[in-house]
Amino acid sequence: MQDSALFFDKCYDVVRRIPYGKVTSYGAIARYLGAAKGARMVGYAMTASHGKDVPAHRVVNRKGLLTGKHHFEGTNLMQQLLESEGIKIEDNKVIEFESVFWDPVKSH
Repeated sequence: MQDSALFFDKCYDVVRRIPYGKVTSYGAIARYLGAAKGARMVGYAMTASHGKDVPAHRVVNRKGLLTGKHHFEGTNLMQQLLESEGIKIEDNKVIEFESVFWDPVKSH
């Protein structure tokens, strides 16, 4: 359990660095942390991030889908948070995903 708590904290550190108006993917965070197959663990970390001042709404799947939206309070809170940052969403998917994608590996 100690290892997963440390991994979660590392995920939160990366997510806090995602710029306003940008998104990244679970897999991009996992690759940055040296856990290329750890996208699912990043998802678990985002689920556990409530109340930790982590902008988890900026983390989507590799295709830009809002796969974590059911973990937010309210029906469309994840979408509303992203739209408030100027990110366009249609059918639970980020429009022009590549233009708003932030890669933690390239930003380091």
